Amino acid sequence: MVYEQFEQITAKEQAIAAQFEHSIHVCVAASCLSSQSDKVLETIEQHIKENGRAGCCRVKGVGCMGLCSRGPLVAVTHKDQPETNTLYQHVTPDNAPDIVTALAAGKQATDMVCPTDTPFFQRQTKIVLENSGVIDPERIEEYVAAGGYAALLTAVTEMTPTDVIDNIVRSGLRGRGGGGYPSGLKWITVAKADARQRKYVVCNADEGDPGAFMDRSVLESDPHRVLEGMAIAGYAIGADKGYIYVRGEYPLAVARLKKAINQARRLGVLGSGVCGTTFNFQIEIRLGAGAFVCGEETALIASVEGKRGQPRPRPPYPAEYGLWGEPTLINNVETFANVAPIIRNGGDWYASIGTEGSKGTKVFALAGAINNTGLIEVPMGIPLREIVFEIGGGVPHGRALKAIQTGGPSGGCIPEAYLNTPVEYDSLVKLGSIMGSGGMIVMDETANMVDVARYFMEFCMTESCGKCVPCRVGTVQMYHLLDKIYAGKATTKDLALLEKLCTMVRETSLCGLGQTAPNPVNSTLRYFRQEYLDLLADGKPETAVAPAEVHP
Repeated sequence: MVYEQFEQITAKEQAIAAQFEHSIHVCVAASCLSSQSDKVLETIEQHIKENGRAGCCRVKGVGCMGLCSRGPLVAVTHKDQPETNTLYQHVTPDNAPDIVTALAAGKQATDMVCPTDTPFFQRQTKIVLENSGVIDPERIEEYVAAGGYAALLTAVTEMTPTDVIDNIVRSGLRGRGGGGYPSGLKWITVAKADARQRKYVVCNADEGDPGAFMDRSVLESDPHRVLEGMAIAGYAIGADKGYIYVRGEYPLAVARLKKAINQARRLGVLGSGVCGTTFNFQIEIRLGAGAFVCGEETALIASVEGKRGQPRPRPPYPAEYGLWGEPTLINNVETFANVAPIIRNGGDWYASIGTEGSKGTKVFALAGAINNTGLIEVPMGIPLREIVFEIGGGVPHGRALKAIQTGGPSGGCIPEAYLNTPVEYDSLVKLGSIMGSGGMIVMDETANMVDVARYFMEFCMTESCGKCVPCRVGTVQMYHLLDKIYAGKATTKDLALLEKLCTMVRETSLCGLGQTAPNPVNSTLRYFRQEYLDLLADGKPETAVAPAEVHP
């Protein structure tokens, strides 16, 4: 019965699409909306009607198309001539009518055309983002027509929970929230917990890294994909309740999530009797108040429970003792967004992408001194050089690349000398950084690395929950030392003290925020030590310190 319902929805959507000769997609994700893409959409709709082309041209809002620096973006597709499809950039409400005029004349509005035969579009491998920029995120019918909820239907009607978990294990999927813990192992731990206990699924959408916008874009562009992944996880581990913990600063993502949850309930893919089976699964949204520490699992759990968002010692881990003391599976947005494709295509298919220790693809938010700012998805193992200079389009204004910062405040700065390093969990750790959730900030030759370290330390100091002394006091002292060094008032003794504090904070802090807070300092000291030495009041100019030889 459910199969028939999905087939009917798909057939209806295909019939609707077949009515139109052309389709115009306008990005209505947050980045383009900030540049009035909603007005662009209204203007195009108005001119389509005025030109009498409403019957042959379909206009709709879609999710993020990736190249945020060129927004607002508008894509025009042709049913019978896909080779003539066109992407327009920097579209405004004033020049939007030119697109309609050109379309009516069978031409292109050439002054706005964005080339799509470039590495930015051609070098990506989209799994998580396959629907972004293609479907209307506010219509569940389009998601279903694109194959949505088919994996959930297959899981609950044709597979056992063990079969589902086995596919996740074989896929080699690792948590995309930063730590890279094997997802299958975490799922197994929760599934093996006492069946008499209530279990929970939690989606960590508390994206707080500076320069990171991956999770926000996925939730805005394809919310049903995350809901489907959570429901499959609930079936696999024996949970009947899920929570999405999302930042309150993401109002558009929250609004689309709420709408998606209501649509999914009406369709019967969430709630009681999922897909006509005995499996029940409810999802609720919980809003975070912007505390970076709530991205840590135990602090997130405390916040969902209505308590102050502070971490607790581990073990026990959330997989054994989580939400309200019950076994809890916590994964982030991107991790859950990978689940449906894995079930649909099989764990071995996913494991064939990427490297031996890092399977699949990774979504990155490119920001900073780079020409193509935006959202990308690439196979694990791709060299940093290809991301920056081919997909990213290189450094603007003819300046030289100085460093790439990955992993947010918990990550590190990688110098130009290591651009051939493959992007995978273990290689980045060897360089003193981490994968993190996917933020990637590019810095040019004008960046002062002491100032960069000071910026991230100020962030960690401000965001510390204050529960443990090493983080609460240590980050403050480290920030003041960095400030003193940057001002040219520090001595060699201050630099030695800074390095000792890095070790102390890393080794004795309670949670990941404090334990990784020294990473930006350590990595800049490792690769750009001369910049620190040049600023010391009692220091003498020394020969530049070459980075230690590293073989990823």
